[in-house]
This record gives sequence, C-alpha cells and structure tokens, in this order.
Amino acid sequence: MPETTNKLIGKTARVAVPAGTAAALVLGAAFFIHHNGVHAADGYAAPIDDSSVSALTSLDSAVETVAARVTPAVVNVAVTSRGSGERDASADQDGGPDQGEGQQVPPQLRRFFGQGSPFGGLGGQMTPQQPQIEHGIGSGVIISPDGYIVTNNHVVDGATQIRVTMNDRRTFNAKVIGTDKLTDLAVIKIDGHGLPNIPWGDSGKLRPGQTVLAFGSPFGYFQFSVTRGIVSAVDRPNPYSDDARKPGGFIQTDAAINPGNSGGALVDARGELIGINTFIISNSGSFAGAGFAIPSQIARNVSESLIKTGTVHHGYLGISMNDVTPDNYSFFKLQDTTGAIVSQVTPDSPAGRAGLKSGDVIDSLNGKKIPNGSALQVAVSEVAPGTTISLGIIRDGKPETVDVKVGEFHGGSQVASAGEGNGQPGKTGKLGLAVDDLTQDARQQLNVPSQVSGAVVQNVRPGSAAEDAGLAPGDVIVEVDRKPVSNAEQFVNDVHANSGKDVLLLVWSRGNATYRVLHTDNNSSDNQNGE
Repeated sequence: MPETTNKLIGKTARVAVPAGTAAALVLGAAFFIHHNGVHAADGYAAPIDDSSVSALTSLDSAVETVAARVTPAVVNVAVTSRGSGERDASADQDGGPDQGEGQQVPPQLRRFFGQGSPFGGLGGQMTPQQPQIEHGIGSGVIISPDGYIVTNNHVVDGATQIRVTMNDRRTFNAKVIGTDKLTDLAVIKIDGHGLPNIPWGDSGKLRPGQTVLAFGSPFGYFQFSVTRGIVSAVDRPNPYSDDARKPGGFIQTDAAINPGNSGGALVDARGELIGINTFIISNSGSFAGAGFAIPSQIARNVSESLIKTGTVHHGYLGISMNDVTPDNYSFFKLQDTTGAIVSQVTPDSPAGRAGLKSGDVIDSLNGKKIPNGSALQVAVSEVAPGTTISLGIIRDGKPETVDVKVGEFHGGSQVASAGEGNGQPGKTGKLGLAVDDLTQDARQQLNVPSQVSGAVVQNVRPGSAAEDAGLAPGDVIVEVDRKPVSNAEQFVNDVHANSGKDVLLLVWSRGNATYRVLHTDNNSSDNQNGE
C-alpha cells in the first residue's frame, strides 16, 4: 500500500529561528523593553519602528515570491493499490517496510496509510486474504515542462492507478517511468507541455542555518502547503536498519513536514530544488521539529538515469563502515576525526580484490575529502560500475592510495527497475513478477528441498504474463530457457537476454516441478525497459 512520509521515533523538537530573521528578534525585544526602559509587562505599549516593519515585510515578500514560483510545480499524488490480500508480504504487523525481503525494521518505522484509517499503520498479514483496494496520498515535483515528476518510491509502490492533481486543479493520469528502492526515489510522468517546473539546485553547497521551504500535501487533505525553516544539518546518515548499504547524506530541516509530504519539494532561497522530502522523526507521528530530505545530489542523478534508461546502476565497493569519531580516532593513529573506517570487507568484492582491509580509514575519493561514511556511500553510489576510482586511505597511521574498480550494487531483488508505462510499478518488470534469492530462511519457510536451486517469486502483478502462467509468490524458478538459475540476479540477466521473446520457465511449486511459458506479448508494448 502506498504510504506517506515515514516516521521514526525521535526526541522532542527544539525551536530553531529561520535564517534572515534578525529583524524579527529585534521586534520581539521591542515588545518587552520600552524606549525609556519600562517593560511592556508593566502596561506600556512599545513603539514599532519603521525599520523593523520594513525588514519583516521585505522578508515576507521574498518568501512569498519563492512560494509563488514553486507551488505551481508541486503536485498531489493520489495512489490506488491492491490491499494486503494482494501484497501479503509487504508489511509486518507494525506497518513497517517489506518484511518479505528479509529486512529487519524497528517497530517504530510505520506506514501512514492502511486499513481502517487514512493515516493508520499498513498492518499487512502473512496469510492470504481477499483482495481489497487501498488509497494513499503523497506529493511530487514537476522537473520538466513535458511532465516528468520526481517523488518517493514508497509513495507509488504497489500502485495500480496514479492520479496527479496540480495547483490549478487540473488532474492527470500518471504512469511510472522507473523506481529505485535503494534511494527511495521514483519518476512518474503525465502527458503535457509547457508545464510549470522548477530547476535543480546544488545540495552540496547547503550549510546549516540556510533558509529552506518545504512543499507538499500534509495529511493528504491540506494540498499545496508551504512551510519555512532552516537547514538543521546536512549529510545525515541513513537512519534505517533494514539495509546499511542504503546511501545517507540526508538534509535535516525544521521546516514542518508531515504525513503526505513524501515526495514534495525542499527548496532554497532561490526556489531551486535541493531535496525531496521523505521522512520525519517523531514520537507522535506528526512533525516534531526533525524532517529529512533526499539531497538533490542524489535525487537528480537517479531521476535522470530513470528517465533516460528506466534503471539506476549504483556503484558498490563491498565494505562495512564506521565513522571516525573523537572516541575512536586515536586507535587508528589519525590526526583528526574525519573519514570512514572499514570495519568489514566482503570476500571477492571490489574492495577485497583491491586489497582494502579492516581498520583502513578512507579519507578521500579521487582527491576529494571524505568527511564520513555517509558521504562515502553517496559518492560511491554515484560512480558508474566498472569505473576505477582512487581511494586515499590511512593504514596504521600511514597514508596510501588504493585503486578500486567499482562494482555494481545488486539487492536480493531488483533495487532499480523500469516501469510498465501504464501506472504499474516498475518492481514487477515487463513479465509482471519480482524475484529474490532463495536464502536458507526462505528455503525453510517454503519447505524447498535442498536439491532445488533458483530464484523465489516474491510478487506477481495481477493481469500480467506471470499471473497468466500460473506463477505465485513462493514458487521457485529453477530454469530459464532450459538453463539453470542460481540466484535472482542471474534470472534477471537471463530474462533480459531474451527480451521480446516468450520465456520458458521450469518452476518448482508445492513439491512439483513444471514448465511454464510466459508470453511477453501480453504486456504493454509502450515500454521496453522492464525485465
């Protein structure tokens, strides 16, 4: 079920003063101190001088100008999807992200839309139920005059229909161009020309204290809202525990963000798009002073790749990391507290083949300083797989340089895939199914014999070629065109190699193996970028 802004349990909000409001502070002081030293609390009215009024009205005028420029390019995204009966492995009892993918998500991570309440937990079940329709609302940003829109992947995930409403009340049906689970970004498109849009800004230039505006549809009902705040911090690490490989680099802001703001715009004082609002930290589920946005440094690259090819190829080193801190830097013979400490190297990974070791501290990439692990994740994820990069490391207190040929990140199932061109999500591809590796846990849960190998079916889209062939979640694909399948990645590659042709599958299901033919001509011919 589509969701709005995710939430994490956090601390009580602290009040922050927007940048550029020094005059407001002066005015506030005037209400308490009279010009002759008598306090306003004693019953005397304090005069308001013209310079204070002028400063405040100038600030108001500037904010109004930015809001008027940006609001027409922000859209309301209404999503219809099938309920938990169709997506029985898509959420745990606490409404967290997909537990069927083996993710370990803390119970405080909840989705806001679900059964019985427009803002409740998803509450998916692990047993089949009757299909039902669910609805969710998020936000999006038009980035081109011909109707490409950036939003969050979790807003459109599972969508069977997407309806976009603009500020001028025009409505459009939208189709999914591509999604990227790793960064929680998606691109959808409406048919139009000369549409209002906003330019990308450079999130790499952001500094704490800068004024920002957040746009979106809080709670789904208050469409096209704008809030003002500051950049509270930059380069915040990934807060999710389900996959440490997800890049961080988040922008933290005290501009109010609430459920329904997911996918909305975070802009700077120039009205340029510097972030995509995506989650909040809150004890209550509503804004508590800490909102987070995906920086444009990531969002722009991912969006352009999705528009161009329908996919995203993320660079991969194969290491686990810790930040350098005041507590640990001396143990690694460092002079300062910057860099990323390599805590583990995956065997036969790009990092392993290049000779990186546990205890190495990476402090630069191609000569650019790496302040922490989050920054390294972001930088590496943007490098094209196959590219050789130069890492500056400190090993036992001595600087060295290591050249690494970057690999490509692959999740258990597709972390980035193309959409169908008809409002269907990209995660199920052209054949209408999503697969995952057959792990030992999955093998035990599904009672798959040890001699059976392959890729396990995680999701089947209704009306697809996969459904027509009788495939269902829990089936194991053993062969593709008479060739053995060892894992999910190989399955995807084998299907790509047979693009446009019918596919013969050997499928193990409930103790029996049968051949199934998937007829690819049953799918939309508008998009050729799926599996």
